[in-house]
Amino acid sequence: MKNNLRPPVAAITGGASGIGLESARRWIADGGTAVLLDLARPALDKALAELGGRARGAVVDVADNASVLAGFQSIREIEGRLDAVVNSAGIARPGPSSEVSDEEFTHMLDIHLTGAMRSCRAAYPLLKRTGRGTIVNLASVASLTGMPGRASYTTAKAGIVGLTRTLAVEWAPDGIRVNAVGPGYVRTALTDTLVAEGKLDDALIKARTPLGRFADPEEIAEAIHFLSTPASSYVNGHLLMVDGGMTVDGNWYS
Repeated sequence: MKNNLRPPVAAITGGASGIGLESARRWIADGGTAVLLDLARPALDKALAELGGRARGAVVDVADNASVLAGFQSIREIEGRLDAVVNSAGIARPGPSSEVSDEEFTHMLDIHLTGAMRSCRAAYPLLKRTGRGTIVNLASVASLTGMPGRASYTTAKAGIVGLTRTLAVEWAPDGIRVNAVGPGYVRTALTDTLVAEGKLDDALIKARTPLGRFADPEEIAEAIHFLSTPASSYVNGHLLMVDGGMTVDGNWYS
């Protein structure tokens, strides 16, 4: 990162836990300031206690446009600049596609896909003013593969890739680069819960992943950080898969 009188600022949705929190930790380690935008106040308070004075939190619901606008307005008023956005907010609710309701389906899209768009749109004026802003959207292996019982999730994550590509070409003249990271399975509190509830078989996932393990959140954060900084200054509209080789594995053929 470039040294300025004021440290570069990153806004991270879903920043109070998992990949979002690790992204904030990585950004701060490189000298930046992180603004965590998260729905859960207790988790925010805990994360801020861990991160120290280089982090600030705001309660933001990405499914509520007014809430998103208020969160980014606070950045305009308090930090006065914005260099990077990481759209990490999301949930997982597996279930049979034949039984998913309209409300359940659209709720998933509203958080993952429309939520990312709300964040990007609200951040746009601040990033444009920076002149070299970046956005990293969280896609998934689900963006590229069919996953039974996850119709709403895979649809949302595939949509994020399309959104990323469109914003990348539309906003490039404004100096804004937009990319996406596609994690494989990551060892987070969310995946631990799904495993404990029997909704995820970690043994099968490890067997399906050439590297034979889940990712650590820090490994995904490193990829996000790369795309958020000048180290990737000519990378735009790219989906970087960080999945241990899951989406390119052809062992099923042998």
